[in-house]
Amino acid sequence: MVQAYILIQTEVGKATAVADAITKIAGVLQAEDVTGPYDVIVRAEAETVDALGRLVVAKVQQVEGITRTLTCPVVHL
Repeated sequence: MVQAYILIQTEVGKATAVADAITKIAGVLQAEDVTGPYDVIVRAEAETVDALGRLVVAKVQQVEGITRTLTCPVVHL
């Protein structure tokens, strides 16, 4: 299982709606509104890195109001 944090920038005033929509996507463990350079931080998981990429590109990035994402895979050193 691969987990990642997805850092999301949204259009002004859209963070709550984006977080609510993302919470409903299969594979998303948590979505929180935050302050700072990003508006929403998501923790997600998938079976493989490729499946994680498909989750981000095909589902998360399609949510209305998102302007940019940065995916940070979790590593266990």
